Amino acid sequence: MAILSKIRQRSILLVLIIALALFSFVLADVIKSGGFSGGSNNIGSINGTKFEHQEFMSKVANVEKQQQGISGTQALNSVWEQEVRKALLSEQYDKIGLLLGKEQLMAVIKNDPQLSQSPQFLNAAGKFDEKKFAEYINSLQSAPDQTQWNQWKAYEIQIEDFAKEQMYNTLIKSSVYTTKAEGKLKYERDNNKVDFDYVALAFSTVSDDQVKVTDEEIIAFMKKSPKKFKSDNTRSVEYVLVENKPSTADEAAMKSKIDGFVNGKTEMKNGVNEVIPSFASATNLADYVNKYSEIKFDSTYVAKKDINPEFAEQVYNLASGQVFGPYTDNGYSKLTRVAGRKSGATAKVSHILIAYKGAMQAAPTVKLTKEEAKAKAEGLLAQVNANPSSIGMLAMMNSDDQGSKQNGGVYDNVAPKQMVKPFDDFLFGNPVGKTGVVETDFGFHVMKVEGKNDAVLLATVALKVQPSEQTEDANYNKALKVETDAMANGLEKAAKTAGLTIAPAASVKAYDENVANLGLQRQIVTWAFNEDTNINDVKRFDIANQGFAIVKLKSKNDDGLLPLELAKQSVEPLIKNEKKAAILKKKMSGTTLEAISKATGSSISPAVGATMASPMIPNLGYEPKVVGAALGLASGKTSKVIEGNSGLFMVRTKTLTKAPAVKDFKTQIDQLNQQTKGSASYRVVQGLKDKADIVDNRGKF
Repeated sequence: MAILSKIRQRSILLVLIIALALFSFVLADVIKSGGFSGGSNNIGSINGTKFEHQEFMSKVANVEKQQQGISGTQALNSVWEQEVRKALLSEQYDKIGLLLGKEQLMAVIKNDPQLSQSPQFLNAAGKFDEKKFAEYINSLQSAPDQTQWNQWKAYEIQIEDFAKEQMYNTLIKSSVYTTKAEGKLKYERDNNKVDFDYVALAFSTVSDDQVKVTDEEIIAFMKKSPKKFKSDNTRSVEYVLVENKPSTADEAAMKSKIDGFVNGKTEMKNGVNEVIPSFASATNLADYVNKYSEIKFDSTYVAKKDINPEFAEQVYNLASGQVFGPYTDNGYSKLTRVAGRKSGATAKVSHILIAYKGAMQAAPTVKLTKEEAKAKAEGLLAQVNANPSSIGMLAMMNSDDQGSKQNGGVYDNVAPKQMVKPFDDFLFGNPVGKTGVVETDFGFHVMKVEGKNDAVLLATVALKVQPSEQTEDANYNKALKVETDAMANGLEKAAKTAGLTIAPAASVKAYDENVANLGLQRQIVTWAFNEDTNINDVKRFDIANQGFAIVKLKSKNDDGLLPLELAKQSVEPLIKNEKKAAILKKKMSGTTLEAISKATGSSISPAVGATMASPMIPNLGYEPKVVGAALGLASGKTSKVIEGNSGLFMVRTKTLTKAPAVKDFKTQIDQLNQQTKGSASYRVVQGLKDKADIVDNRGKF
């Protein structure tokens, strides 16, 4: 009894100890998540204006509801872009005093068909009645249930934001102006032409082995032009995948199971032996497939092209009632039986289209009248009838159908009603070999029926080859061992020991959800951006329908530049070309093309009619520096060595043809105005983003 008394005396103390322990556990989690500080409750901020987490995520939830099929991350990113844009523009509205009056708001409402055409707001004349609308809004405001009133106020804010943005964009576009000098420059760029000779020494003549580029050089190169190579903060991850795939034993077990349908079998179900007939002897194929297959019966007739090419020949050529298999296709063990065949289901045709001026989709270059087009088509038909095999060449030379011209005018596996009716009628109403001229809205078609194809009705028993429980356990244990080894000895050594290949490093942004070939893996991205995750940390992730990924955080990029993996693709070639240029310059000794040609062994080549609008050099591509230099030289003058996009050049101008004099440059000014006005609003918002203090915490959610 004494012992029990002591326990009772200390019970309150025990409860308090447990309570404190639980509280400390919860408190630690709250502190870790930043719950009391309030910092992590913000999804981000713009110039100090915070986006509260709860309100922001409520908007995300609404987007998910409105846009079916959108992922949570996609919805979050969409709302983020909207809110950033809204915050930046709102600041500008306040700065310039942009306000929306009642009359302007009403004008926007009148332009909304949902409101302006609603029967409850129309008068006897069928016109929008502002008084009726005002009475309705007042009724919402005075109603006991304020739900609809709150919904209207939210919608009113949307209307105001939309109207303000339209007004702001109008102001921006009105401020865009193209000068006469700019119009003149464009005219001259488009029309000044130059003929010149050149000697080129391509960068490709220097081996890449001679110009190694380090990671430090790439980073230094980007830091010279940080805006050009600007990027969001990124993380680089690499991983090995332990596939959760069936073992050889699993595949053998499934083969044995599917073999039962080949020969027929008896299975015990609910204490009763069920006799399952062979697939070949089944009388009701639809019922058989729907009962025993994991893929239900499909009554659609299919052409040969619609069957997996690996098995198309065997399956398509089966006689009705014959069975093919077992075979493995796309992770399923299958038996396929031909349940029916339909002759002439699709057709093959060769044709030549002769269009005429005014015909549907006729190119502007088509000049033939309808009568001339018909006569030409009949002439081509006569040539085809004289030599049927010539239709392919005649189509390539004469057809106005760009979709089939290059393959000799052939369309294969054409289904009924796929083409326009006259074309369709001729193709399916005539035997193989028949030729003729058919008129459609597109012009006159010289046609030859090349063949008719059957379609087959296939019944397939398909069972998914799944890993057994034993196999899944083995795969899991393998992944666990790789993870443990990677933590102790590094991912590279662990992968080598396990006989696995490390996937190429993948760069991810904080708000990404895809990781390389693993698909939607937001969990990996969140882990990579977690403040507690350090470089070289390793973690195992379950990848649905694939297996287990053992992921390593390879690097962090928080300097706002392109990650190295991406930079190597775009920046490394530029640095290599700089180094190659230094090597090649030593070879280009001399002040004349002839001297350079002799020194380098490169020939003197001509360029004719080059302009700055299209600064192309034959076989070398886009070279604006080279063409610009030639345009800037007097006839007969030779340039210095020019570093172009593809190599080093020296040019000598032969003939400079100035653009003809014109009265004004209105056409060019209008073109430039259209281009600049069209992109003005976008460029303004991008400029505001660049200058704004944006804190982005999306990666934490």
